[in-house]
Amino acid sequence: MTLNRAEGDLMAIDKVVVALKSALRAKYGHAGLGHIDKALRALISADRRRGLSTVVIHLDEADDMASYGGPAPEQPTPRDVKKAIDRIATTAKPHYLLLLGGPDVMPMVPITNPAYSGPEGDSDRHVPSDLPYACDAPYSTNPNRFLGPTRVVGRLPDLMGARKPTLLTQLINAAARAQPRPRSEYQSSFALSTAAWAKSTELSLTNTFGHARNLHTCPGKGPRWTDRQIAPRVHFINCHGGDSVPEYYGQPVDQDEFPIAHHAKHLRGRVSAGTIVAAECCYGAQLYDPADAGGEQGIALTYLEDGAAAVLGSTTIAYGPSEGNGSADLICQFFIQNVLNGSSIGRAALEARQKFAGARTHLDPYDLKTLMQFYLLGDPSAQPVSMSAHALTRGKAFKKAFADVQDRTVRNLRRERLEREGQYLGKALPALKPTKHRPSDKVAATLQAMTQETGLNGPLSQLSFEIVPSGRRPGPAAARRVHVVKGRRQVQVNGATMTRVVALVATEEDGELIHVRRLHSR
Repeated sequence: MTLNRAEGDLMAIDKVVVALKSALRAKYGHAGLGHIDKALRALISADRRRGLSTVVIHLDEADDMASYGGPAPEQPTPRDVKKAIDRIATTAKPHYLLLLGGPDVMPMVPITNPAYSGPEGDSDRHVPSDLPYACDAPYSTNPNRFLGPTRVVGRLPDLMGARKPTLLTQLINAAARAQPRPRSEYQSSFALSTAAWAKSTELSLTNTFGHARNLHTCPGKGPRWTDRQIAPRVHFINCHGGDSVPEYYGQPVDQDEFPIAHHAKHLRGRVSAGTIVAAECCYGAQLYDPADAGGEQGIALTYLEDGAAAVLGSTTIAYGPSEGNGSADLICQFFIQNVLNGSSIGRAALEARQKFAGARTHLDPYDLKTLMQFYLLGDPSAQPVSMSAHALTRGKAFKKAFADVQDRTVRNLRRERLEREGQYLGKALPALKPTKHRPSDKVAATLQAMTQETGLNGPLSQLSFEIVPSGRRPGPAAARRVHVVKGRRQVQVNGATMTRVVALVATEEDGELIHVRRLHSR
């Protein structure tokens, strides 16, 4: 399935579909693999008509990997996959990398969660992540290694636990049929928030659309939305989510009640083709076996199955403030804004990651986790919103000068800029290192008072970190530290356990408190 050298120059590859033949064969058999290959050939043909040179490379096939340093093992680890993707990215320099399948056939990298604190706080020891595949840095599970993404990466998932590739081939065929639409078809939105976080969501919508007129809150509305409410092609969701559940949840102000706000079963047959979704929710884009949820597949996968072009969401517990914007709010709105400006969904995700990381002097544990956990489901080359071309491009001289290379050369220039930006971030952003140094007495007293005001009276956990500038080693002379105090509550929702984490994040410099914020698990 890989491009033959006799058919073209390796440097002319625009998109690489990264797959693992042994894993797909073990899951779906030879017949199923044949159906997948047929769908991929249709995607290659459709991309060719769109001006994209696309190849499929099975990382565990010797013939496919002959030009890239040899194949990965038949049962590759995330380290093996990362190494193979790095070789392809370095040699072929594709504009897009499409990971094929869910984590049972294309593994994610288990990044160490800097916010982990056990049963009294964030219980995610690791964050399953596609971010390392978007970075030049070599394999690691250290989140500090992946502060500067440079590559456009997306994942086209299949159904965990499935024995037939029906859904995967459906999504591949949908990617082949995808076409840009006018910006006017993305002017309205379906926006959904818990009542408790309405002010935060209003700010995100205003930043993106200039108003928050389309906001729905739960409780009050949902989960049986009308066709008219679901129809808009932008869905922005700021609700609670849970581990291996097919729904998102609302919450009233100042109460621990979690009514269902949005359910996968109410989406079927109602999502407009080309819809883009940004979900701030905990586990908002988690891929799980439906057998773990009473036979119900995840809401993110249902969106794609029903016609959505992209879902940006989290694999684990995500965070944001109840008012104002931070963490999940920002990366989600940046993604939507970039898509609306005409970016491909893959470039929009990369630009969102870079803008999120680059807007900070340092990343605290929750910002760092946000960068790791949010990832893109969908073909990264898909461009939902068409761009308006300059009048010059319609002239005969322009068309003659650029002929078949116009799109590729423009993408080359964009990738050059994005690669430079990512490399700069990777070098310039300071690292976050755990430390045993406690807050100064002054900062500790303020944190204690804020903890009481927040109502965190149960078991609490505390973490401290040094901010280590690039090129420096951590040590007792570090001037800036981050301290976290957090607690959690567990509540039962429809038989599922939902975790509620509230955290105070304080930045100290030379013993003085210079910044503090409060975050709530989404």
